Amino acid sequence: MNDYLLKFIEKLGSIDNTALFAASIFPYAIFLFYLYKINFLNKFVKTGFTLTVLFVFITILASIFTLNYYGKTLVEVDFLHGLAESFLTLSDFVILLGFIKILNNLEVNNS
Repeated sequence: MNDYLLKFIEKLGSIDNTALFAASIFPYAIFLFYLYKINFLNKFVKTGFTLTVLFVFITILASIFTLNYYGKTLVEVDFLHGLAESFLTLSDFVILLGFIKILNNLEVNNS
């Protein structure tokens, strides 16, 4: 690889992204606000995207716990990392169910 690209990747890896992670809740809250105004989407889709906020909250709590109890990051404690990621899987599954329901309703209406 190019030497400049490697230096750039190293620089990106050294940046503390905590503030960016915390600030990302504001655009997501705006996204949820406008998502709930769309009448075409069912409750499953809206609930699934809202459950993503629960995933973030659980991840933050698990990160704090692992730092205080184990002295490690969340990524280093596999069972807690998996537990936190399971909430993302749950929200993705609920979103998928909502879109499947929308597609099934479209097929019924067109036939």
